[in-house]
Amino acid sequence: MVIEDILEGLKKKIEKNLPAGTTISNVEFEGPQLVVYTEEPRKFADNGNIVRTLAKSLRTRIVVRPDPKVLLAPEESIDLINQTVPEDSGVTNYDFAPDVGEVIIEAEKPGLVIGKHGETLREITKKVGWTPKVVRTPPIKSRTVKNIREFMKKNHSDRKDILKTIGRKIHRECTSKDQWVRLTSLGGCREVGRSCFLLSTPESKIMIDCGVNVGSDDDMTPYLYIPEVQPLNQIDAVVITHAHLDHQGLVPLLYKYGYDGPIYCTHPTRDLMVLLELDFIDVAAKDGKRIPYESADVRNALKHSIVLEYEEVTDIAPDIKLTFHNAGHIIGSAVSHFHIGDGLHNVVITGDFKYGPTRLFNPAVNKFPRVETVITESTYGASNSMQPALKDAEKNLQRIIKETIDRQGVVLIPAFAVGRSQEVMIVIEEAIRKGIIDEVPVYLDGMIWEATAIHATYPEYLNNDLRRLIFQKGQNPFLSECFKPVDSNELRRNIIENPHPCVILSTSGMMSGGPVMEYFKAFAPNERNTLVFVGYQADGTLGRRIQKGWKEIPLSSGGKGSETVLMNMDVEIVDGFSGHSDRKQLMEFFKRMKPQPERVFTEHGDERSCIDLASSIHKRKKIETRALTNLETIRLV
Repeated sequence: MVIEDILEGLKKKIEKNLPAGTTISNVEFEGPQLVVYTEEPRKFADNGNIVRTLAKSLRTRIVVRPDPKVLLAPEESIDLINQTVPEDSGVTNYDFAPDVGEVIIEAEKPGLVIGKHGETLREITKKVGWTPKVVRTPPIKSRTVKNIREFMKKNHSDRKDILKTIGRKIHRECTSKDQWVRLTSLGGCREVGRSCFLLSTPESKIMIDCGVNVGSDDDMTPYLYIPEVQPLNQIDAVVITHAHLDHQGLVPLLYKYGYDGPIYCTHPTRDLMVLLELDFIDVAAKDGKRIPYESADVRNALKHSIVLEYEEVTDIAPDIKLTFHNAGHIIGSAVSHFHIGDGLHNVVITGDFKYGPTRLFNPAVNKFPRVETVITESTYGASNSMQPALKDAEKNLQRIIKETIDRQGVVLIPAFAVGRSQEVMIVIEEAIRKGIIDEVPVYLDGMIWEATAIHATYPEYLNNDLRRLIFQKGQNPFLSECFKPVDSNELRRNIIENPHPCVILSTSGMMSGGPVMEYFKAFAPNERNTLVFVGYQADGTLGRRIQKGWKEIPLSSGGKGSETVLMNMDVEIVDGFSGHSDRKQLMEFFKRMKPQPERVFTEHGDERSCIDLASSIHKRKKIETRALTNLETIRLV
């Protein structure tokens, strides 16, 4: 059956289920959604159950769009919308897209624009005809969020064509009589970095993650040249679990070499991906390395992105449905559940996850409707990989900062821009607010402030406590006056040349470059200062050398030879802020998983960690387990 016949059949089914007197003019697939066009959008808005009933009966996501001829003029629409939404909703901007009949409303309090159970949105549609979509006005100005929104607006027409093509591929008929499911490991097995998998059926090919190993020149990229993957344009979809480079850093490369399909991820993952990819190629170019792709490839990938919410079941291929669940690792990180065929098999790929409380996120989800196979990360899978309790880590950090400030010193914290920095910021902000630490400036250098702005834009992805603080009490800790972004070389020079009691969070996390090195050179000789490591320092990095006790640190001076920095400042290691589950949490994740899987495969850890975790789960659960190796294909069904 051709796609036009499928659409015609769906149109007839919809018309048959509509209330008397309600009509539609056309139906079309756009990405995973079935778009229903009508000249009577007000009737659909009057009865909120119509769309829910249709979606349930057709088992697909449905969006109703007005026929362009029934839309009010934008100026008149704005007046009516302003009369409809509460005054304190803080509407800051309107964007109208006539080709899809949507008005994007940017507001400081999106919940007030949406209304209880979407009542205000339906009221807007009844008055103006346009379909309203609401986005949050970033409370911290973010270049990334602003540029992405403007780019999406400018490319609305192109995106509509892209989504139409994707939609027709997703909803094509299944043609094969065979039923099988295979998983091919392309990177990230018995190692950390370049995570990449291919999930295959007779009908579909889905790539999960496509990362880069930034710390290795030899094993930098996944095995994208093998026959299972080529040609790239035969892949149906790319699913990204979260925004760290070792899981998504080579996605734009796929578009450079022929892939033209969708990328599925959450909203924060999409925005952080763009930020980190552009920084990745910028740093590579400055270091004189060959960049794997251009900024145009990043934009092309962005144009093909489809964002999904947690718990939203979505068709991504004719025989595969995807559902994202909170992974608790970084903002927007997702445990990915794949439902294959008509109940044939269910695969969960955890990505990186944290099955424990943090200052930012709720623990990772491990309850699913069905699951037979799990592919899990094993970063801390070894039997001796235990992390201190978070409360102990917080008290330890607060003590170190207090002692350093009391002796008029500077606290320097090298940190990754996404995740760890924001966790530490919350702890410091609370300590200052409660008077545990004196009120000193907390400087944020590198990409940390921009990444924090993205966190502030999507507070609905934060944990219950933070959401309550932000939405009910109106207190956003990220907006605290103690935080000072270092947004110029002059300010950085001023901090260095006029040392005063303060805390500095700066990239890079392993001291492999970035602005942290300027602060380190300036503050390392003074014994009143303290260097605090809150993250893992890999072998061979400067951070690891300092942890080993080096007292004279040779550093290059930008092409002018080298200099030796005398290391007199205190060095402290504060474990417990990791975004990964430790060994105990990993075992608990599987102990409490519902339903219990039939098999578990381990990846994303060194060889010992992957093997140890697989062995322990097998002994505990008496199920099939294995530490995957790169380049193997396993049949799941």
